[in-house]
Amino acid sequence: MTHLLRVPPPAAPPPTGRLPFTDAPGVPDPIEVTSGWLTRGGRPWFPVSGEFHYSRYPNGEWEEELLKMRAGGVTAVASYVIWIHHEEAEGRVRFDGDRDLRRFATLCARHGLDFVPRIGPWSHAEVRNGGLPDWLLGRTRAPRTDDPAYLEPVRAWFTEIAEQLRGLERASGGPVVAIQIENELHDRPGHLRTLKRLAQEAGLSAPLWTSTAWGGVRLPGEDLLPLYGGYPEAFWTEADGGWPDPCRKHFFFTHERDDEGIGADLRPTGTPDAATSTERFPWATCELGGGMAVAYHRRPRVEAADVGALGLTKIGCGSVWQGYYMFHGGTNPAGELTSLQESHATGYPNDLPVLTYDFQAPLGEYGQVRPSYHELRLQHLLLAGFGHRIAPMRSVLPEQSPTGQHDRDTLRWAVRTDGTSGFLFVTNHQPHEPLPNHPDTAFTIDFPLAPSLTLPSTPVTVPSGAYFCWPLRLDVAGLRLEWATAQPVCTVEADGRTVLVLAATDGIAPELALDADTVTSVAAPSGEITPLAGRLLVSGVRPGTDALVEVEAADGSRVGLLVLDAVTARTVYRGPAWGAERLVLCGDGVVFDERRRAVRLHTPAAEPSFAVLPAPDAAPVVAGASVRESADGVFSRFTIEAGPLAGTAATVTSVRPGGPAPEPVTGVRGRASVPSEKDVAAAAAEYRVDVPQDLLRDPSGVLLRLRWTGDLARAYVGDVLVADQFYSGRAWDIGLDRLPVGAPLTDGLRLRVLPLAANAPVHVPGQRGDAWREARVLDAEWVVTRRWTVRSG
Repeated sequence: MTHLLRVPPPAAPPPTGRLPFTDAPGVPDPIEVTSGWLTRGGRPWFPVSGEFHYSRYPNGEWEEELLKMRAGGVTAVASYVIWIHHEEAEGRVRFDGDRDLRRFATLCARHGLDFVPRIGPWSHAEVRNGGLPDWLLGRTRAPRTDDPAYLEPVRAWFTEIAEQLRGLERASGGPVVAIQIENELHDRPGHLRTLKRLAQEAGLSAPLWTSTAWGGVRLPGEDLLPLYGGYPEAFWTEADGGWPDPCRKHFFFTHERDDEGIGADLRPTGTPDAATSTERFPWATCELGGGMAVAYHRRPRVEAADVGALGLTKIGCGSVWQGYYMFHGGTNPAGELTSLQESHATGYPNDLPVLTYDFQAPLGEYGQVRPSYHELRLQHLLLAGFGHRIAPMRSVLPEQSPTGQHDRDTLRWAVRTDGTSGFLFVTNHQPHEPLPNHPDTAFTIDFPLAPSLTLPSTPVTVPSGAYFCWPLRLDVAGLRLEWATAQPVCTVEADGRTVLVLAATDGIAPELALDADTVTSVAAPSGEITPLAGRLLVSGVRPGTDALVEVEAADGSRVGLLVLDAVTARTVYRGPAWGAERLVLCGDGVVFDERRRAVRLHTPAAEPSFAVLPAPDAAPVVAGASVRESADGVFSRFTIEAGPLAGTAATVTSVRPGGPAPEPVTGVRGRASVPSEKDVAAAAAEYRVDVPQDLLRDPSGVLLRLRWTGDLARAYVGDVLVADQFYSGRAWDIGLDRLPVGAPLTDGLRLRVLPLAANAPVHVPGQRGDAWREARVLDAEWVVTRRWTVRSG
């Protein structure tokens, strides 16, 4: 079947200077906002922001984690400034240690990352009282309003934040490009305007002032830039509610920006229709689901493909700012007066774990590099190289679109286009309910300002689970690529040519169509070249590190088209390495540390390996290890001969079997509540994990990985709670370097695992029978991720 899309004539360019967002005078790269996209330094700008809560992560590791985010394609770091984390006790405001906002923002600036503080005062973030301190709620019966009893301490809090960020504004060369006011406040535009005024009076400044815009929000005119969101799953819906419809719609191409589901558990019924016109503002996001939290009553699992498909779909829909929540997980700090998680105890509708805020994020609670990190990095490389082209392109939907959110048979696709060229997006993946194969698929795009394109030359099957982006008339260093059935990744200069890297899709043979008028010669060692209607069709290329199609363009430039297979493409990093921009292939974590002129690998592999293009002038060196070089297609591969790792087996001893599961208890809205401490103490099975002394000597990067069943699990050192998890079928990681300094581990790590009652109103996905409800530790291992600093030889 040939799917048709007709591109309408291009609209007039959106006016500039109409929206009240202005950058500081004299900055070299002024930020501006049109109704269609953002610009920076006069060029279309496609930012990628990722949420990372500094107060939920050890400050000694901030810098390395920020470098991981940057290597993952994040250009701006967003973080809630969580009031209760800083001023749990009235008058004792803390910005020390893990609360050092200024240091965190300074580290962002040091490594070329923008910073977006989300200053609240109410944040939500699954924090106690949404981040408002208990003492504040004792002052006012009308929080989140213009009640003077509320605004007076808010003014003081904003002044504290402003003092921390003084000198980090854009006018001073600082990283603060945007400030978010409040969060999920849908019906009080006047209060939002008041908060912005108070923040400005306190001394805060940024070119962009933003607000979340989901849930039928009413914003105060054009004072705040609306930011949208979308999650593949939700913990805040009912346990028996199935996959929520608001989540389902994010796997369709649509021009509807709002998600009425986010925060719906905290909004009153009868939310008014949105009064904020989307036509006045570009489609920007701040909460695309990088994962999902797990509540006691509902414990969703989010897979890497769910995150990747949702992100790519939003680009196809028209997003010009990809913002992820969370990009990096963390751990709730220990409160001095109470625990600091959202819970039924404070009247909120969800019970969250006391400590873990892992969020199943691309970078986990302990910095784990997850498959979703690689999925998103692939897209972010596309935006880094081609975002300035994509941002001004309008999103156009095909002639035949799905009939509704439960239509699984109609192919989901869209095009971003400027009227002559563009990018074709396809999503054939969604969680829970697989979409079918689409055999005999071809596309026709009818452009108003250029001849139509029909591709590929022979119809293909779009496999179930696939999602991808194909280029349409992409100009690369003098070559016009009419189309490719492979996704653009990035470009790099290597061996005197510009190399365009493309990622093949499993199940779809790569086909490259070159505009013959832009080509003098072409060589495809592993493929066939066929003239076809003014094009040179390259087919039969076997994707891999050696699948380089070499082109001499008509203008004399040399171009390479490197088609990587889907797995290898997800190992591509691009960054400054040893004096040049290079590609690094590695299936684990890689950071580019320009200040130290080094590349660092984070890997559990016994013999870490990475490949580089272009090859460095001299073989890289690693202190304390030899490096072996070999060829890997057009890449040079280097293997670190590191010696054996420490043993990975963990010794787990049963101390006490579990008792009968406690009877379920319900709280707010009839949702299941976390069992009491008394019930946990009485019914939990207990285990001891011996911690080897050799791992304790250098605990950095060491994880205890447990596979278990039951309801909830908690880990203690002595009587101190150090980690926790609600069972959802995922492994439970515990970072050895997070245990209290000087912790008495002679008795090992103590685990308590609680069974789950058969009648508990709790949603745990993918479980069958009742065996999973039993409190058991199935197996355990030590996972040792080492850092290897690689320098130029």
